[in-house]
Amino acid sequence: MSAPENAPAARPPLAVRGLRKAFGELVALEGVTLEIERGTTTVLLGPSGSGKSTLLRCLNLLEKPDAGTLDLGDGPIEVGGRLPARTVRQIRSRSTMVFQQFNLFPHLTALGNVTLAPIENLGIGRDEAERRGRELLGKVGLADKAEAYPDRLSGGQQQRVAIARALAMDPDVLLFDEPTSALDPELAAEVVAVLADLAAEQRTLVVVTHSLAFAQRVADRVVFLEDGRILQDGTPQEFFASTDERLRRFREVISSV
Repeated sequence: MSAPENAPAARPPLAVRGLRKAFGELVALEGVTLEIERGTTTVLLGPSGSGKSTLLRCLNLLEKPDAGTLDLGDGPIEVGGRLPARTVRQIRSRSTMVFQQFNLFPHLTALGNVTLAPIENLGIGRDEAERRGRELLGKVGLADKAEAYPDRLSGGQQQRVAIARALAMDPDVLLFDEPTSALDPELAAEVVAVLADLAAEQRTLVVVTHSLAFAQRVADRVVFLEDGRILQDGTPQEFFASTDERLRRFREVISSV
């Protein structure tokens, strides 16, 4: 049954407005406003120092913005001031980060890494957490590695465990900070395949990357940042077809690396 004509539009799962972040005199973000559409993959591109990783970390409050609002569908929250710990935990549980360097606990197995947060933070029973954890490890192609420790896994396998760990929190938005940059091309391809599968499931992904191929293949939207501001926001087709001199030079440089 279709929604009534006067029904309110569905809110995006994540939106920021007027986001500002500075490190001393260096302004990393200046007035960034962005809405992340539900079920889409948004790629953040830009040169080193453009603010893309800082923006991603601000979405999860791993970096505390100096000003602006963050909305996870329940209304805007002023994030420039002191926030209650409960609010921070809620935001982080709904927008989960996957890091460049995996950050797995070396003393825990792959399954232990995936189940720790659901047990400790969500209060899920161990049996249910382990059942779900094995299911998620199978989803990322690691069903046979549940009892392996991180030092027995390749970099690509460790990153896939990190993705399963993020999925175990059942977040509204998955945030990826250059998830393949620490991997060689073959191992990176394993991780890209998992991200493509998640995108095909219409999960909401925000990915910082330097990979134009990933943006062209997987993204629904490309946001290009420079000097802490959004220079272009549109479809991959618009980004790759743009004749803007700055975007053209960026594409040429990245393609030549």
